[in-house]
Amino acid sequence: MSYRLLADAVVVAHLLFILFVVFGGLLVLRWPRLALAHLPAACWGALIEVGGWICPLTPLENGLREAAGEAGYPGSFIARYLLPVIYPAGLTRELQFVLAAVVVAVNLAVYAELLRRWGARRSGEGR
Repeated sequence: MSYRLLADAVVVAHLLFILFVVFGGLLVLRWPRLALAHLPAACWGALIEVGGWICPLTPLENGLREAAGEAGYPGSFIARYLLPVIYPAGLTRELQFVLAAVVVAVNLAVYAELLRRWGARRSGEGR
C-alpha cells in the first residue's frame, strides 16, 4: 500500500474519531456499553483542545505524506473535502476552548440522560 493511501486512511480515521468524540454520546444512549470506549475518547478530545496539544494522528499523517513525496494535500478528494473539517481555517486558541466546552457540554447532557434512564430502570426493578 502506498504512503499516500496510508496518509489518506489516517485522515479518515482522524475524522471518524472526531465525530465519535463529538457525537458518540448519542450512540451511547442506544448502546450503553459503548460508554467504555466513548468516555476515554471524549476526555482525550477535550484534553487535546484545552491543552493545545497536537493529536498523534497529525504527525503520523504528515510523516506518511512526506514519505510519499508530497508536500501538501493537492489533488486528493480527502484533502479537498475532509481536511478543512479537521483543520478549519482560523482555528484560534479561543475557538479550541469553545470546541472543548461544546464536547464537554454535549456529553454531560447525554450521560446525564443515560444516568436518568438507569435510575428510572433501577427504581422500577425494586418494586
